[in-house]
Amino acid sequence: MKKSVTLIFAMLMMIGVYSCSDENIGSSLTDTKSEIIEDSSFVMTGVSVENKKLHARTSTQLVGEITCPGYGKLSSDVVCQLMPANRIDTINTKEEWVDSCQLTLSLKTTGGFTGDSLAPMRMNVYELTKQLPDPIYSDFSADGYYDASKPIATASCSPASSVLCSEYSYTGSAATWREIRLPMPKEYAKKIFNLFVNKSDVFSDPSKFKEHFPGLYITNSYGSGRVMNYYATDLEVFYRKQTTVRDTVDTIMTVSQVYAASTPEVITNNNLRLTVAESVKQMVNNGEAIVMGPSGYEVNVKFPIQDIINTYKANTADGLALINSLELTLPVEEISNEYKIAPPSYLLMVKKDKKDAFFEGDSLTNSKDSFYATYNATKKQYEFTGLRPYILNIINNQNGVATEEDINLTLTPIDVTSYTQTSSYYYYNQQQKTVVTKISPSVAIPSIATLRLDKAKIKLTYSKQTVL
Repeated sequence: MKKSVTLIFAMLMMIGVYSCSDENIGSSLTDTKSEIIEDSSFVMTGVSVENKKLHARTSTQLVGEITCPGYGKLSSDVVCQLMPANRIDTINTKEEWVDSCQLTLSLKTTGGFTGDSLAPMRMNVYELTKQLPDPIYSDFSADGYYDASKPIATASCSPASSVLCSEYSYTGSAATWREIRLPMPKEYAKKIFNLFVNKSDVFSDPSKFKEHFPGLYITNSYGSGRVMNYYATDLEVFYRKQTTVRDTVDTIMTVSQVYAASTPEVITNNNLRLTVAESVKQMVNNGEAIVMGPSGYEVNVKFPIQDIINTYKANTADGLALINSLELTLPVEEISNEYKIAPPSYLLMVKKDKKDAFFEGDSLTNSKDSFYATYNATKKQYEFTGLRPYILNIINNQNGVATEEDINLTLTPIDVTSYTQTSSYYYYNQQQKTVVTKISPSVAIPSIATLRLDKAKIKLTYSKQTVL
């Protein structure tokens, strides 16, 4: 141990002597200062604008009517095409065995409706008599596309009269939902059965199938006080056959098959009619930033991206710098109303001139032209945290000069479809990731809120190194 200490001491002495003998080394060393700077001095302004024409190609179906003080009057019905099953079992079943047919509309056990759960209401279903237009928008009227004297299904509908269903996964967890089941004429099912027998190739192409079955019109035919949100619609056919076993025992055989369903691959359109409450109109006239769905208001804003870039460049001109993050926190003021209609679950912030193309192209956000945020009901705010690529694109590819397109953005309510992806290593260290599969204009449930642009916080965080 002593030898080691002596050796180390001797080496340090040599280094010390060498350093003292070279007067040029000290001049090559420089002092620097590193710091992380947060700047939230930026201001965003905006104005409410009507958003009545939505490109809402989605599997969500909103049916019913409500009148809600503090919100307005909303009614909605649905036109939809059907995606056929690839195959119908014509070997083990026969046309004469078709016993019944039903249209099943599925809704969530919570959040599946807005309004009075006990209000008496009735739903009618009609066959479409001609092809739907494409593109189709939320201001579409089904008049002229069906025969009002020939409903093919009608039934009272309410959350209380729905059927509670459940399904267990391999992990033991249970998924629950509710179903509204409308009896359909079995002749409708037989027509589909015979079409498959004679032209099975039609079922591999929905554009061919719709030539024979243009689709359905689903509407509220009686009552008011509730809108119900259905996330899936299936046409289910039931077979019934009586057979004799061992020449003595009669047995009834029953099986079923889904012939068709409404899916995102084919048209489903919510035909929306919204009359905004006078109190809400007055708030808009007073300059408040109102977001309201479906088919209500969105907010056009001027995002101070050029001010942010100019401030960043001015403060980093004398050194090296790196942008760490750019975030927007947007406080919300909830609007009191009879049915406790809440703020939109999600907001999309997109370049104003690219909004229509975003929805028509069935796009997902890219953090450069478009972003989305989830409503935090506890903090009552939206948090857009991934704006760094937005500012870097302007700095790196546009010499730091923002265009009008970069500055003028739109905040609009949206619906987001996603699933949770779980990964693990031999069942250890499980990690979950949310994967977004679709973003569409908000039609799932009514929503309304005031965006407090005057209290919005835009925070730029960057690292800076300067020479002293």
